[in-house]
Amino acid sequence: MALTDIERMRCEKALGGFLARRRPPSHVREQVDLSYRIHGLSVEIFEVRPHWLDRTKTTETPVAKATFVRTRNHWKVFWMRRDLKWHGYPPRPTVKTLDALLNLVDRDEHFCFFG
Repeated sequence: MALTDIERMRCEKALGGFLARRRPPSHVREQVDLSYRIHGLSVEIFEVRPHWLDRTKTTETPVAKATFVRTRNHWKVFWMRRDLKWHGYPPRPTVKTLDALLNLVDRDEHFCFFG
């Protein structure tokens, strides 16, 4: 199952606003940038950098992930721990809206998303 077209467009609009606030200045984006992907019912935010050995390739470092639970009408919030697995975010395991998730990630009060 995936997000409906309308839900996907809302997500892209919210994520676009988040990136507009959080992306580094344009002259630095070749070195570090932020991006997102939507897959099924999940949204993932990640950092993009050139690979340290081969500058023609890029590496992605996960920042945050959220999965929409349609039956409960909320988003489950995840962060990646050092074991490189997604874990529920204990201070706030769910949020009602994607905007609430993006505010949570933007504030990063527990330094779990951006370190």
